[in-house]
Amino acid sequence: MPETLFISDLHLDPERPAITELFLTFLEKRAARAEALYILGDLFEAWVGDDDDAPMNLAVCRALKACAKSGTVVYVMHGNRDFLLGSVFAEQSAVTLLDDPARIDLYGTPTLLMHGDLLCTDDTGYLGFRKMVRDPDWQSAMLARPLEERRLMAQEMRASSREQTGGKPEAIMDVNSDAVIDVMRAQQVTRLIHGHTHRPGVHELDVAGEVSQRIVLGDWYEQGSMLVCSASGCELQALPL
Repeated sequence: MPETLFISDLHLDPERPAITELFLTFLEKRAARAEALYILGDLFEAWVGDDDDAPMNLAVCRALKACAKSGTVVYVMHGNRDFLLGSVFAEQSAVTLLDDPARIDLYGTPTLLMHGDLLCTDDTGYLGFRKMVRDPDWQSAMLARPLEERRLMAQEMRASSREQTGGKPEAIMDVNSDAVIDVMRAQQVTRLIHGHTHRPGVHELDVAGEVSQRIVLGDWYEQGSMLVCSASGCELQALPL
Protein backbone atom coordinates (compact mmCIF):
# COMPACT_ATOMS: atom_id res chain seq x y z
CA MET A 1 0.00 0.00 0.00
CA PRO A 2 1.41 3.44 -0.91
CA GLU A 3 2.67 5.42 2.10
CA THR A 4 3.64 9.00 2.90
CA LEU A 5 6.07 9.72 5.74
CA PHE A 6 6.33 12.77 7.98
CA ILE A 7 9.21 13.69 10.30
CA SER A 8 10.43 16.82 12.06
CA ASP A 9 12.77 18.14 14.73
CA LEU A 10 15.78 15.99 13.92
CA HIS A 11 18.11 18.81 14.98
CA LEU A 12 21.00 17.14 13.16
CA ASP A 13 24.25 18.15 14.80
CA PRO A 14 27.85 16.90 14.45
CA GLU A 15 27.83 16.47 18.23
CA ARG A 16 25.17 13.73 17.89
CA PRO A 17 26.55 11.49 15.12
CA ALA A 18 24.34 8.51 16.05
CA ILE A 19 21.19 10.46 15.15
CA THR A 20 22.70 11.54 11.83
CA GLU A 21 23.53 7.91 11.02
CA LEU A 22 20.00 6.89 11.99
CA PHE A 23 18.58 9.49 9.60
CA LEU A 24 20.86 8.44 6.73
CA THR A 25 19.80 4.83 7.24
CA PHE A 26 16.15 5.89 7.41
CA LEU A 27 16.47 7.67 4.06
CA GLU A 28 18.09 4.68 2.38
CA LYS A 29 16.07 1.83 3.88
CA ARG A 30 12.65 3.33 4.66
CA ALA A 31 12.00 6.67 2.98
CA ALA A 32 13.24 5.43 -0.38
CA ARG A 33 10.21 3.08 -0.51
CA ALA A 34 7.64 5.82 0.23
CA GLU A 35 5.59 7.93 -2.16
CA ALA A 36 6.63 11.11 -0.41
CA LEU A 37 8.63 12.31 2.58
CA TYR A 38 7.75 15.54 4.38
CA ILE A 39 10.32 17.05 6.76
CA LEU A 40 8.39 19.65 8.75
CA GLY A 41 11.16 21.85 10.08
CA ASP A 42 14.33 21.72 12.19
CA LEU A 43 16.06 19.14 10.07
CA PHE A 44 19.27 20.77 11.28
CA GLU A 45 20.15 22.13 14.70
CA ALA A 46 21.48 25.17 12.88
CA TRP A 47 21.83 26.18 9.23
CA VAL A 48 23.87 29.30 8.64
CA GLY A 49 23.64 29.38 4.86
CA ASP A 50 23.73 27.16 1.79
CA ASP A 51 27.49 27.78 1.51
CA ASP A 52 28.17 25.92 4.77
CA ASP A 53 30.24 22.98 3.55
CA ALA A 54 30.53 21.15 6.87
CA PRO A 55 30.93 17.38 6.26
CA MET A 56 27.64 16.49 7.95
CA ASN A 57 25.71 18.97 5.83
CA LEU A 58 27.18 17.57 2.62
CA ALA A 59 26.43 13.99 3.68
CA VAL A 60 22.81 14.83 4.45
CA CYS A 61 22.37 16.63 1.12
CA ARG A 62 23.77 13.64 -0.77
CA ALA A 63 21.47 11.24 1.08
CA LEU A 64 18.40 13.38 0.43
CA LYS A 65 19.25 13.53 -3.26
CA ALA A 66 19.68 9.76 -3.40
CA CYS A 67 16.29 9.31 -1.73
CA ALA A 68 14.67 11.66 -4.24
CA LYS A 69 16.33 9.86 -7.14
CA SER A 70 14.83 6.59 -5.90
CA GLY A 71 11.39 8.02 -6.71
CA THR A 72 10.36 9.51 -3.38
CA VAL A 73 9.20 13.13 -3.56
CA VAL A 74 10.92 14.96 -0.70
CA TYR A 75 9.57 18.18 0.82
CA VAL A 76 11.36 20.31 3.42
CA MET A 77 9.75 23.01 5.55
CA HIS A 78 11.75 25.65 7.40
CA GLY A 79 11.87 25.38 11.18
CA ASN A 80 12.95 27.77 13.87
CA ARG A 81 16.52 26.41 13.66
CA ASP A 82 17.07 26.13 9.91
CA PHE A 83 15.17 29.12 8.55
CA LEU A 84 18.10 30.00 6.25
CA LEU A 85 17.70 26.90 4.07
CA GLY A 86 17.63 28.24 0.53
CA SER A 87 17.39 27.41 -3.14
CA VAL A 88 20.96 26.11 -3.41
CA PHE A 89 20.28 23.59 -0.64
CA ALA A 90 17.05 22.56 -2.38
CA GLU A 91 18.84 22.05 -5.71
CA GLN A 92 21.75 20.13 -4.21
CA SER A 93 19.39 17.90 -2.22
CA ALA A 94 16.74 17.51 -4.95
CA VAL A 95 14.02 18.56 -2.50
CA THR A 96 11.12 21.00 -2.70
CA LEU A 97 10.96 23.75 -0.09
CA LEU A 98 7.50 23.93 1.43
CA ASP A 99 5.59 26.99 2.66
CA ASP A 100 4.43 27.13 6.27
CA PRO A 101 1.53 26.47 6.47
CA ALA A 102 0.95 24.14 3.51
CA ARG A 103 -2.41 22.53 2.69
CA ILE A 104 -2.39 19.14 0.97
CA ASP A 105 -4.82 16.37 0.12
CA LEU A 106 -3.57 13.33 2.05
CA TYR A 107 -5.31 10.26 0.66
CA GLY A 108 -8.61 12.13 0.48
CA THR A 109 -8.31 14.01 3.78
CA PRO A 110 -7.70 17.80 3.66
CA THR A 111 -4.55 18.15 5.77
CA LEU A 112 -2.61 21.18 6.98
CA LEU A 113 1.15 20.93 7.49
CA MET A 114 3.03 23.32 9.78
CA HIS A 115 6.28 23.40 11.69
CA GLY A 116 4.21 24.38 14.72
CA ASP A 117 5.93 27.46 16.11
CA LEU A 118 3.28 29.78 14.67
CA LEU A 119 0.74 28.01 16.89
CA CYS A 120 2.59 28.95 20.08
CA THR A 121 0.88 32.33 20.25
CA ASP A 122 1.36 32.70 24.03
CA ASP A 123 5.13 32.93 23.54
CA THR A 124 5.13 36.50 22.30
CA GLY A 125 8.88 36.92 22.84
CA TYR A 126 9.67 34.07 20.49
CA LEU A 127 7.17 35.25 17.87
CA GLY A 128 8.93 38.62 17.83
CA PHE A 129 12.26 36.88 17.26
CA ARG A 130 10.70 34.73 14.52
CA LYS A 131 9.41 37.80 12.70
CA MET A 132 12.87 39.34 12.79
CA VAL A 133 14.81 36.34 11.45
CA ARG A 134 12.26 35.64 8.71
CA ASP A 135 12.58 39.19 7.34
CA PRO A 136 14.31 39.08 3.92
CA ASP A 137 16.46 42.11 4.73
CA TRP A 138 17.67 40.55 8.00
CA GLN A 139 18.47 37.30 6.20
CA SER A 140 20.34 39.07 3.42
CA ALA A 141 22.45 40.94 5.96
CA MET A 142 23.16 37.72 7.85
CA LEU A 143 24.17 35.79 4.73
CA ALA A 144 26.50 38.62 3.70
CA ARG A 145 28.65 37.95 6.79
CA PRO A 146 31.66 35.59 6.56
CA LEU A 147 30.83 31.92 7.11
CA GLU A 148 32.90 31.56 10.28
CA GLU A 149 31.22 34.61 11.78
CA ARG A 150 27.78 33.12 11.04
CA ARG A 151 28.81 29.86 12.68
CA LEU A 152 29.83 31.69 15.83
CA MET A 153 26.62 33.72 15.82
CA ALA A 154 24.59 30.50 15.50
CA GLN A 155 26.33 29.08 18.57
CA GLU A 156 25.56 32.23 20.54
CA MET A 157 21.91 32.21 19.43
CA ARG A 158 21.54 28.55 20.42
CA ALA A 159 23.00 29.22 23.86
CA SER A 160 20.68 32.19 24.31
CA SER A 161 17.70 30.11 23.19
CA ARG A 162 18.49 27.36 25.73
CA GLU A 163 18.76 29.94 28.50
CA GLN A 164 15.47 31.61 27.60
CA THR A 165 13.63 28.32 27.13
CA GLY A 166 14.78 27.07 30.51
CA GLY A 167 13.08 30.00 32.22
CA LYS A 168 9.72 29.75 30.48
CA PRO A 169 6.67 27.85 31.76
CA GLU A 170 5.96 24.70 29.74
CA ALA A 171 2.46 25.90 28.84
CA ILE A 172 3.78 29.02 27.10
CA MET A 173 5.94 26.92 24.76
CA ASP A 174 3.07 24.63 23.75
CA VAL A 175 0.48 25.39 21.09
CA ASN A 176 -2.50 27.59 21.88
CA SER A 177 -5.71 25.61 21.44
CA ASP A 178 -7.61 28.58 20.03
CA ALA A 179 -4.84 29.18 17.47
CA VAL A 180 -5.12 25.54 16.38
CA ILE A 181 -8.89 25.79 15.90
CA ASP A 182 -8.61 29.12 14.10
CA VAL A 183 -6.04 27.97 11.55
CA MET A 184 -7.80 24.67 10.87
CA ARG A 185 -11.11 26.46 10.36
CA ALA A 186 -9.53 29.09 8.10
CA GLN A 187 -7.79 26.42 6.00
CA GLN A 188 -10.89 24.19 5.98
CA VAL A 189 -9.07 21.04 7.06
CA THR A 190 -9.91 18.19 9.40
CA ARG A 191 -6.31 17.14 10.05
CA LEU A 192 -3.28 19.14 11.20
CA ILE A 193 0.24 17.69 11.32
CA HIS A 194 3.04 19.64 12.99
CA GLY A 195 6.20 19.35 15.04
CA HIS A 196 8.17 21.90 17.09
CA THR A 197 6.82 21.10 20.57
CA HIS A 198 8.55 17.70 20.84
CA ARG A 199 5.37 16.27 22.35
CA PRO A 200 4.30 13.47 20.00
CA GLY A 201 0.67 12.47 20.14
CA VAL A 202 -2.68 12.30 18.39
CA HIS A 203 -5.36 14.71 19.61
CA GLU A 204 -9.02 14.60 18.67
CA LEU A 205 -10.88 17.93 18.52
CA ASP A 206 -13.96 19.59 17.13
CA VAL A 207 -13.47 22.12 14.33
CA ALA A 208 -16.61 23.85 13.09
CA GLY A 209 -18.70 20.88 14.14
CA GLU A 210 -16.48 18.28 12.47
CA VAL A 211 -14.45 15.61 14.25
CA SER A 212 -10.87 16.57 13.50
CA GLN A 213 -7.35 15.50 14.38
CA ARG A 214 -4.09 17.18 15.41
CA ILE A 215 -1.02 14.98 15.09
CA VAL A 216 2.22 16.11 16.75
CA LEU A 217 5.47 14.65 15.44
CA GLY A 218 8.21 13.50 17.79
CA ASP A 219 11.79 14.73 17.94
CA TRP A 220 14.97 12.80 17.16
CA TYR A 221 16.96 12.94 20.38
CA GLU A 222 16.82 9.58 22.15
CA GLN A 223 15.39 7.84 19.08
CA GLY A 224 13.85 8.60 15.72
CA SER A 225 10.16 9.30 15.17
CA MET A 226 7.96 9.22 12.09
CA LEU A 227 4.32 9.43 11.10
CA VAL A 228 3.28 6.84 8.52
CA CYS A 229 0.14 7.70 6.53
CA SER A 230 -1.74 5.68 3.94
CA ALA A 231 -5.28 5.44 2.66
CA SER A 232 -6.15 3.48 5.82
CA GLY A 233 -4.99 6.19 8.25
CA CYS A 234 -1.97 7.54 10.09
CA GLU A 235 0.25 6.03 12.80
CA LEU A 236 3.13 7.42 14.84
CA GLN A 237 6.09 5.05 14.94
CA ALA A 238 9.41 5.12 16.77
CA LEU A 239 12.78 4.44 15.17
CA PRO A 240 15.13 2.99 17.81
CA LEU A 241 18.83 3.76 17.64
